[in-house]
Amino acid sequence: MSTPEQVVDIECETGEGPLYHPDDEHVYWCDIPRGRLYRYDPAADDYEQVYRDDSERIGGFTVQQDGSLLLFQEAGAVRRLSRDDWTTETVVSPDPGRFHERFNDVIADPEGRVFAGVMPDTERDLPGQLYRLDTDGTFTLVRESCVLPNGMGFTPDLSQLYFTDTCEVDPAEPGYIYRYDYDRATGGISDPEVFVDASDIDGYPDGMTVDDEGHVWSAFWDGNALHRFTPDGTHERTVTFDPRKVSSLTFAGEDDTAYVTTACVESRETEGAGAGSLYRVDLGVTGRPEFRSAVVP
Repeated sequence: MSTPEQVVDIECETGEGPLYHPDDEHVYWCDIPRGRLYRYDPAADDYEQVYRDDSERIGGFTVQQDGSLLLFQEAGAVRRLSRDDWTTETVVSPDPGRFHERFNDVIADPEGRVFAGVMPDTERDLPGQLYRLDTDGTFTLVRESCVLPNGMGFTPDLSQLYFTDTCEVDPAEPGYIYRYDYDRATGGISDPEVFVDASDIDGYPDGMTVDDEGHVWSAFWDGNALHRFTPDGTHERTVTFDPRKVSSLTFAGEDDTAYVTTACVESRETEGAGAGSLYRVDLGVTGRPEFRSAVVP
């Protein structure tokens, strides 16, 4: 296992949602509040901004089966982003009467559906929620209330779904990672149990992924770290970072390399050296390929 290496020196306000795209072997990630999407080319050791939307935030995205990207934005809006010309088409129109805030963190399931968190609306005292977007473009509410929905992942046998409730907006809550029973045939989730109670860990659990050994890696916002948990929830390892706000991670290809996003909400003086940058780290274990969405317009 290596020391984290800064590969893109950039001050993303909230760098998030990294995904490795096997078609072009690039790592994509977004800066949520600025509506920007970036990609990093490991072979050339270079990056570029490929998309920008000044009117809408990007809460997360998936890779579609055809290789395009599916952007989850404001008030229920979902848009397909072409990698040919970086133009978008609306897949699901905004519905502000139903979706009170932007999306936050999403994951495709084995059948091409997408689980998508919705941020709480603190001004109107409305909770965070978790929805499932089916392949026909319809949404189903699967968790009515949470504090701040975040990272998700599947157990290797695909029988369970991990779901993170960061709880950052409620300082009295430490943050939790739950584990649900997951029905691949229907997309249903049920019988949640607490997998990780983060009371004794600095910071809040944020984005996550599951490695090839079935262990969970969770990025800790305001915790300067990635933490690894065994399948029974035991804390097994810590990887420390200079930035305070470590937000998410993704494995790249078939080696042990992971790419990690961070945030610079205030300044590097307060958030730590390199805050907002993209990092690379050898975690000594391979990842599991992410599933692709198959949502049609």
